[in-house]
Amino acid sequence: MIEDLYPALAALREAGPVHRIAGTDGRPAWLVTRYDDVRRAFADPRLSLDKRHAAPGNYSGFSLPPALDTNLLNMDPPDHTRVRRLVVKAFTSGRVEKLREPVRRVAGELLDAIEADGRADLLATYAGQLPIIVICDLLGVPEGDRRDFRAWSDALITPDPARPQGAKEAVGAMLRFYTGLIAKKRAEPGDDLLSDLIRVRDDETEGGADRLSEDELTSLAFLILLAGYENTVHLIANSVLSLLDHPELLHELREDPARIPAAFDELARYEAPAPLAIRRFPREDIEIGGVTIPAGETVLLSVASAHRDPARFQDPDALNPHIGRSGHLALGHGIHYCLGAPLARMETDIALATLLSRFPGLRLEVPREELRWRPTIRARGLISLPVTW
Repeated sequence: MIEDLYPALAALREAGPVHRIAGTDGRPAWLVTRYDDVRRAFADPRLSLDKRHAAPGNYSGFSLPPALDTNLLNMDPPDHTRVRRLVVKAFTSGRVEKLREPVRRVAGELLDAIEADGRADLLATYAGQLPIIVICDLLGVPEGDRRDFRAWSDALITPDPARPQGAKEAVGAMLRFYTGLIAKKRAEPGDDLLSDLIRVRDDETEGGADRLSEDELTSLAFLILLAGYENTVHLIANSVLSLLDHPELLHELREDPARIPAAFDELARYEAPAPLAIRRFPREDIEIGGVTIPAGETVLLSVASAHRDPARFQDPDALNPHIGRSGHLALGHGIHYCLGAPLARMETDIALATLLSRFPGLRLEVPREELRWRPTIRARGLISLPVTW
C-alpha cells in the first residue's frame, strides 16, 4: 500500500467513510477516509488524544517514558490549553521571523557543498539537513550534539525489524540527551527557545500555578525537535519530487519564486508529510460517517485520503496551485493545529526557492519508478531522492 498509497485510499474512500483496519501498532483501529468527516473529527472534543482514554488492550503505540511522553500530542484541554499557552510565549512569530536570513544562508551553504558534484541524494544532503540545523539553532542545541538525531528519529518512525531493540535504545539515548541539554541550559541560558521554555518552567512569575512541570518541559523539547525535523524534511523533499514530476510548474516557480509561498498549500495537500493524524480515542460511543465507533477504540484520521477526496477538491489527483484550493489538513486543524506551522512554511519556501534558483537544470537521476517510499504509514517520506543538475 505504501508505494500505491493513493489508489488504495481511493478504493477505501469509495467503499465507505470508515473502515476497520490494522492500526500503526498492529492492533485494530478505525480509519476515517473522507474529507468532511476527517476535518470534523479533528475538532471533535469527544475524540481524545490522551492515551488514558484508550480501552484496555486496545492500543500500544510508542513506549515512551513520562519525561518524553507528556507532550501536546497526548493532551486534551485543560492541560493542552495550559501548556500550549505557555509555549506560545516562547515560540513567537518574531523569533521565527528572525530565522529567515539564517535559513536562507544555511540553504545556500548546503547547496555550495554539493554544487560541484553535479549530482546528489537531495534527501541526505539538503532536505534532511536543513530542518535539523534550523530547529537545533532555534532550540539552542550545540552542533556537536546533532549528529545522532536523525538515526534516533528513524528508529522511532521506521523501526528496523532486524533490530527490535533499536527503538528502545533510541528512546533511552534521547532521554539522556534532552535531560542533559536542559541541565546545561539551566546552568548557562542562551538566546534560544529552550532557554525561554526553561525560564517559563522555573520562573513562578511566568506561569504561576500553571507553569510547566519538569516532564512537560522535557517532553516539549522532544516534540519540538522531532516534529520540527521529521515533518519539514518530508515537506521539502516531497515538494521537490512533486515539482520534478510537473516540470511546467517547476519552471513557473523558478521564473517567479514569489509564487512559491502561494504554492505551498497545494504542494502540502498533494503529498502531505503525514498520511495519518495522531491517533484519537472516543470518550464515548460516537458516530462518524454513519458508523458507530465504541468508546476507547483507536481512530485514525486519513489526511492523505481526505486530501484526494473529489467531494472536496476538484480534480484532486492533479497538482494545480492555480485553482486556489484551500482547506488542506497537512498541518492539522482546530486546537491541535501545528504550533510550528509558520516555521515549516518558511523553511519549505526558502528551501525550494534557493534550490530552483541555484540548480536550474535539476532533474531526477533515476527513473521515477525506482524511487521508494519509507515503509511506514506514520510518515510519507522518500528513502532517497537522487538528482542531477
